[in-house]
Amino acid sequence: EVLAQIALRPGMRVLDAFSAGGYYSELMARVVGPTGEVIAYNNPAYAGFAAKGIALRYADGRLPNVRQITTPIESLSLEAASLDAAIFIMSYHDLYWRPADGSWAPTDPNLLLRKLAAALRPGGVILVQDHVANAGGDTAAVVDKLHRIDPAVVRRDFEAAGFRFEASNSALANAEDDHTRLVFDPAIQGRTDQFMYLFRKPARK
Repeated sequence: EVLAQIALRPGMRVLDAFSAGGYYSELMARVVGPTGEVIAYNNPAYAGFAAKGIALRYADGRLPNVRQITTPIESLSLEAASLDAAIFIMSYHDLYWRPADGSWAPTDPNLLLRKLAAALRPGGVILVQDHVANAGGDTAAVVDKLHRIDPAVVRRDFEAAGFRFEASNSALANAEDDHTRLVFDPAIQGRTDQFMYLFRKPARK
């Protein structure tokens, strides 16, 4: 239901943004096959958090068509017009995370979108799946407290970066989630209300 939205096919080149332990990177690698490539991108904080999972996922070269890139967003370099698709799975909100302990280096959320816009081929897509936050309020404060994000903020960011809103999918919606709980609260963990938005880079005229 999630990956069907980006219409993966053998031979495609795709990027998993903040891929952490690489669960979706592996799923995509199986679909794009040996003629395709998955870029599993983490910044140093994500890579440190998921170090054990990363080591297990890629042990003994078991996913040769996955290329891992670990670098700050500011240093990320991607070949222009080289990607068919990208995904943010439960990770876009972290672009707004500002933990007090300094474990996550603040960055301009639009910086990564601009880099992805340049790296996508015309007509390429980006899928965002994340936990729903109530509308309004300070985005960074909501992310820090609840690890949720207002879907309208995501749409605003992508449209400002030149993407066209393509579609939404409610397969992971949950009306029983009141959006005021931390996503790791046992009362709702694994069952949060989630949105899925698909954005497309306009094709050249």
